[in-house]
Amino acid sequence: MAEIDLTGAPKIDVEVAYALPNKQELIVISVQKGTTAIAAVLASGMISKYPEININEAKMGIFSKPLDGKHLPLPADYQLEDKDRIEIYRPLLLDPKQARLLRAQKKTEQEKAKGKKKEKKKKKSKV
Repeated sequence: MAEIDLTGAPKIDVEVAYALPNKQELIVISVQKGTTAIAAVLASGMISKYPEININEAKMGIFSKPLDGKHLPLPADYQLEDKDRIEIYRPLLLDPKQARLLRAQKKTEQEKAKGKKKEKKKKKSKV
């Protein structure tokens, strides 16, 4: 249910989410209708709780849709709607293409190691 603040502007409830490798922080706040995503993140206190978030460079989205100026407006321009979830994304530690390459190399190495073990077993059984 939308509240109304003292200025008469309707208030809406939104969530601000930030995921760390080992936990997710989710804060529910009430803001005035028309509040931007970046203003809600600042109002949530998430930046003071997690100082590693650089509000000027952090990528954000609404329900996994990026606030990138293409799919949705930029965080400073996107006006929130009731029940929106603003997601603050951490920078990638590793490029996805590089991660796939490393996994493939590791799998190849494991398969080679298994092949060598089988060869040793065959040699032992012949002796």
